[in-house]
Amino acid sequence: MDGSPALLLLLTLGLCCPGIRGQMYEMKVRFHDSITQLRVGQRLELECQTDRDSGAFWIRQDRSGTLHFIVFISSLSRVTFEGNQKTSTRFKAARDNRFYRLVVKSFTQQDEGIYFCLMSINQMLYFSNGQPAFFPVTTTPGLITQHGITEKDPYIKTPDPETTMQKELNSFCHIFIWIPLTGLCLLTLQLLVITIVLRQRCTHQNAL
Repeated sequence: MDGSPALLLLLTLGLCCPGIRGQMYEMKVRFHDSITQLRVGQRLELECQTDRDSGAFWIRQDRSGTLHFIVFISSLSRVTFEGNQKTSTRFKAARDNRFYRLVVKSFTQQDEGIYFCLMSINQMLYFSNGQPAFFPVTTTPGLITQHGITEKDPYIKTPDPETTMQKELNSFCHIFIWIPLTGLCLLTLQLLVITIVLRQRCTHQNAL
């Protein structure tokens, strides 16, 4: 995570422990504009509405669950980004009355995640709701393929590597098992033929 280990610990505890999630202060996070589908390079603006003038943090939780500190906006509208910087190449932040705004200048895959606003009041962390921001999942319908998939199939089926490896191992096992068994059967057949021939000779000699 970007930021100090202490901040990581506090944020993790805040997300994992319900007791740290404050319900006595109203905090709402949403997109500033109505957005139905995110696009690469899009300007994304989020706002956090609070009922307190205590300053607010913006953090992002990525797909793996890791928390990333983005910015702190003080009650005096001073902003502090990662590395104690006053500006950022990726983000803008500002305070408008009791709205704490965060702007992602050019939304990319590394900006995907769930965005939270939080406040620290009387040594307690209070989290807002999470606002998901992800690109839409796109799928390409499959046409006719050599595996018999038609255009009605929604996905192109590809062999599972583990299944393929298991089939190969099974084939090798079959080879190592059946080759000795085949040889043993042939040897048994030869011995049987020899036994029958020798018995016939003995019977013929006894008859003479």
